[in-house]
Amino acid sequence: MSEPLTWGGATGVGSVPGTDPAEALRVVLGELPGLPHLPELPARGPGADLVGRSAALLVDLAVDLTPAGWRLVPRGGVDLRRAQELLARDLDALHDVAEGHSGPFKVQAAGPWTLAASLERERGERAVVDPGARRDLGQSLAEGIAAHVAAVRARVPGAQVVVQLDEPSLPAVLQGALPTASGFGRLPAVAAPDVEAELGSVVGALPGPVVVHCCAPRVPLDLLRAAGAAALSFDLGLVQDLDALGTAVDAGVHLLPGVVPGTDSALPQAKATASRLRAWWSELGFPADDLHAAVTLTPSCGLAGASPAYARAAMTHVREAARYLLPE
Repeated sequence: MSEPLTWGGATGVGSVPGTDPAEALRVVLGELPGLPHLPELPARGPGADLVGRSAALLVDLAVDLTPAGWRLVPRGGVDLRRAQELLARDLDALHDVAEGHSGPFKVQAAGPWTLAASLERERGERAVVDPGARRDLGQSLAEGIAAHVAAVRARVPGAQVVVQLDEPSLPAVLQGALPTASGFGRLPAVAAPDVEAELGSVVGALPGPVVVHCCAPRVPLDLLRAAGAAALSFDLGLVQDLDALGTAVDAGVHLLPGVVPGTDSALPQAKATASRLRAWWSELGFPADDLHAAVTLTPSCGLAGASPAYARAAMTHVREAARYLLPE
């Protein structure tokens, strides 16, 4: 990047309701101008989901959709083409709606462990059990995301592109909690040093700063930081490891705490959310004046399951709550 990144006060996790990429972008740009993101629209169907959308980025690897989910195959078919076409439509909308945007802009993709945990090999078991398959997936994913970032920059020349890797399956990988293909057993846990090394290889190969997002319980914050993440995105209500958060802040890692639910619910006053953040920050033991620069507020997870009205309200809420964090 030509300039240091200034993190915005608020952003989204990625997914939003609806099927119109141009309209979704207009909402995101209007509500989250400090750090807008490329919206994901899973309601469009297969290929717009996290796994299919990310698989569409893979280089020299193909997938197909089966009744059990996405599977690695020798040659892609109609399902992969659909996923690629949906992504292309998003980039067309980006050019039409956001060409004049200048500053940070976030794109999202499944991280290597979630992708390996979600894709089956041809022989029917998840790719996560095969070190060779994991290595190939990680390399292909990093190359594909880099090309995606270049495509975004070509359409929005003023964008400072931030990459977010979504890793909702990572705790299950570490805990040995992933079910087998049959559903009757559990896959063995993967050792933390292997998880860190393989995630770090992908993070290190990507252009610009990388956010790693996980809104599942037991987020391995220390592992994500050690793997090279520039920022950590998590559900504030699920993370209790204050020592790991403090270590991350001391190391200069930016935090993206999720502060409101991702599905329809009663939202508190933005000022009350800001007060909750100040109390949390004080418990971490850092000066109050440092809070606004150290965090970017988000919903706790994606908004795909929310109503359009709630999704917009949640974006407005995190933006307004972030303003209350500014020093007086």
